[in-house]
Amino acid sequence: MPEPHIRTARPADDEELALLDRATWSTLHAVAPRPEPPYPPFFDDRHRPGDFLVAEADGRLLGYIRLIHPTPLPSNAHVLAVQGFAVAVEARGRGVGRALIRAAVAEARRRGARRLTLRVLAHNTPARTLYASEGFAVEGVLPEEFLIDGRYVDDVCMGRSL
Repeated sequence: MPEPHIRTARPADDEELALLDRATWSTLHAVAPRPEPPYPPFFDDRHRPGDFLVAEADGRLLGYIRLIHPTPLPSNAHVLAVQGFAVAVEARGRGVGRALIRAAVAEARRRGARRLTLRVLAHNTPARTLYASEGFAVEGVLPEEFLIDGRYVDDVCMGRSL
């Protein structure tokens, strides 16, 4: 697999990102129910193309990461949050996720952010390991925040300075 090119999403990526999002849905990371038809568009008023970085190789989207402001408050404008991250199953373990995380850090710096935060389910060991290896530290835990498949799961808050 060639090295992925990271770029900002475009409106034309909507259908391919929606397919990727549904294909990667898992209780390992999702707190919302499995998507069912009729499927909404991937982009909407809250999920704009400019909020997403995508990894592309051989004309195919292999993953995405979404960066947003966690609140609309001016006092919080120096913080960006990862709120959405997916890598195609066949691209996992090949550096695509790491490339997206590094691109998100660079983009957050470019946008003038001082901090980058995210939330991850406690049982998502692969994601937590990746985040920690890229400088994110656990900053808090919300015990038993979600009930997934009959089990209570902690929500882990992680962050890093930029």
